Amino acid sequence: MADNATSSDPAARARGVRVAAFDVDGVLTDGALYYTDAGEEFKAFNVLDGQGIKMLQESGIAIAIITSRSSKLVANRARNLGIAHLYQGVEDKRTAMEELLRSLAYDWRAASYMGDDVIDLPVLRRCGLAASVPEAPALVRRHAHYVTRAGGGRGAVREFAEFVMHAQGTLDAVLARYLA
Repeated sequence: MADNATSSDPAARARGVRVAAFDVDGVLTDGALYYTDAGEEFKAFNVLDGQGIKMLQESGIAIAIITSRSSKLVANRARNLGIAHLYQGVEDKRTAMEELLRSLAYDWRAASYMGDDVIDLPVLRRCGLAASVPEAPALVRRHAHYVTRAGGGRGAVREFAEFVMHAQGTLDAVLARYLA
């Protein structure tokens, strides 16, 4: 469990989330890195995850991406989803998250982060709601309050988004416009 635990109940923690930050490789993607012969990198993003991010935004949650790699693809995906807070090439994700929280005037209890590897632990161990994916190493999963059933890049972010919105009582209102 994360160090700042005030409740061991993930749903109770999700009710306080105001900022949701995500790693890319292994969370928003399946973690595979694809390169062309020309050295160009490409990734596959899941549309269900993208819709989950949009739904979180619609419910009032600020969204961020914090990743240790840098890629035009990620910048394009962030722009496509309307994600204003993009941190790429980050070696110290904790410092990036602190900067984000300071800029939004929130503390760690209002933050969620979804990561899948040891580089994410300094953030996961401080967040109000730490999330991970089933493919993450056991050490990372042990520090997560919520581990998705869906894999990274295979709907994990959407599952997490719906979990948070359900806990906050906003999921039905967000979905209502699709049911009209």
